[in-house]
Amino acid sequence: MPQPIRIACLFVPLFPLAARLRAEPELRGQAVVIVSGSGPRATVVAATRAARQAGVSAGQTLTQARARVADVIARGRDAACERAAQEALLDVAQTLAPRVEDAGEGLVYLDITGLDRHHPGPDWEQDLGRILQHDVEHQAGLPVWIGIAGSTVVAGLAARRGAGPTIVSRGEEASFLAPLPLDHLDPTRDTRDVLRGWGVRTLGDLARLGVDEVRDRLGAEGQRLHRLARGHADAPLMPRIVPPTFTEGLELEWALVEREPLLYAVRAALERLIIRLASQGLACRQLDLTLRIDAQPTDTRSYTLPRPTRALGRMLELIDLDLERRPAAGPIAGFTLTAHPDTPRRTQLSLFGPEAPSPDALANALGHLFQLLGERRVGTPLPRRDAHPGTPDTAPYDPPDPPAFTPPSRPGRGLLTVRNIDPPRKLVVVLRDDPAPAAAVHEAPAPAYDAPVDETPAAFIDAPDAAADAVEDAAGGEGSGPPSWIATIDGDGGDPLHIEGGVRVATGPYPMQDDWRALPDRRVYWDVELTDGGLYRIYEDLDSGSWFLDGIYD
Repeated sequence: MPQPIRIACLFVPLFPLAARLRAEPELRGQAVVIVSGSGPRATVVAATRAARQAGVSAGQTLTQARARVADVIARGRDAACERAAQEALLDVAQTLAPRVEDAGEGLVYLDITGLDRHHPGPDWEQDLGRILQHDVEHQAGLPVWIGIAGSTVVAGLAARRGAGPTIVSRGEEASFLAPLPLDHLDPTRDTRDVLRGWGVRTLGDLARLGVDEVRDRLGAEGQRLHRLARGHADAPLMPRIVPPTFTEGLELEWALVEREPLLYAVRAALERLIIRLASQGLACRQLDLTLRIDAQPTDTRSYTLPRPTRALGRMLELIDLDLERRPAAGPIAGFTLTAHPDTPRRTQLSLFGPEAPSPDALANALGHLFQLLGERRVGTPLPRRDAHPGTPDTAPYDPPDPPAFTPPSRPGRGLLTVRNIDPPRKLVVVLRDDPAPAAAVHEAPAPAYDAPVDETPAAFIDAPDAAADAVEDAAGGEGSGPPSWIATIDGDGGDPLHIEGGVRVATGPYPMQDDWRALPDRRVYWDVELTDGGLYRIYEDLDSGSWFLDGIYD
């Protein structure tokens, strides 16, 4: 036998006001009104308790409200702020139930059928209602009233009874609805006038009428109201589709031109955004900031994070640095933050192996490197597919999981690492076979050290045979021969890239091209060891005859 359907309703009273206080918690306890419209026609939509106790009520004009409370704080309705509050309410609901309906403006329905398996006990609905109330107030930052019944209509009416969870047990729907006024079902004006002419004032009066009599005289509308008055369900719950992004935003009270007050408001919005992401077990992979600028198009900026993170400081720093480099084109009247979520990387503790890096700490470090060096300069190096030994390709940095056990240490093999010089530094080179070293290029002095050149190949660079053959064919056997003395043209002894000295060992040549398939500039590479022990990679551009320092071996 199928279980009876049970529906929970989350109702946020004075929703426009609650959404605004969620975005500006410093206004709590003060006389605040939310108004719709502008100028003399601005009308009060909702007011705080302090304002209501002074005589302010919904429907009054802002002028009337200020006549009662001179220092009342007025805020306009904020679509971005209210949308974010509604999404936060839905986020909490979906942590406890898989089927959730968005009924708009502070109203959410949950299908809680079968959840008694997770909340055992005769009062499981009361316990679930308290859990919902606690989570909405602490995670979404909204006050909420809760009702639980067998249909959306009855649950919604039960929620409007008050803050505590109101439970309407199965079979008690009609008795619960009976004393409620007829207007609770929102009948059309014509239907309401007819029913009042019949003396019908409450839902119980309507439920006692015969169904055929109501259908014949009031049609489909009367039949629908009659079914609702008897506690029958009107329509099934319409599940909400989870959006692919999370948004938070705020319309500012006045336009801002300084960066600091804007960052203060952005920080509060980021805190709310992170709480919502954490409630779903997600983190932010990309953050979009949309600035609404007075009398100008919106300004949207995107920040790609190197790792899904919920680090508030890192995201705020990205926005701060970007606003400092690229100030807004005018005064900022409002903003919207959009987070593109992803699953955060988890860490697995190990009893024997090395500790895995903290995902948040790793994301913070990579984000800082992005700001210092640029996004394209941070990553995992990959070997190039051609024979050129220059700057390698990169992929996004994704460290592998640490081994389960700490491997035993192995002796080093003396591997060399080359640091590419970008751009290459131009060199003065004296060749071994030059007849007059003192008359070398740029009148460079003769080398003080004239050591024999070791032409035995030493594979600093292992070019593929096919690539080397193709390049040699293209180079036509050109090249000036082994160098015996080199020096950088620019710089001096204080320049860290300045080198000068005789060549003790030179291995090469290695004819290569930047991309030998497309036949661009032709180069001949040498690896040289100077008398001071330094190891360098140099090349000769065969088209111009110039020499360049391309890399330093460590």
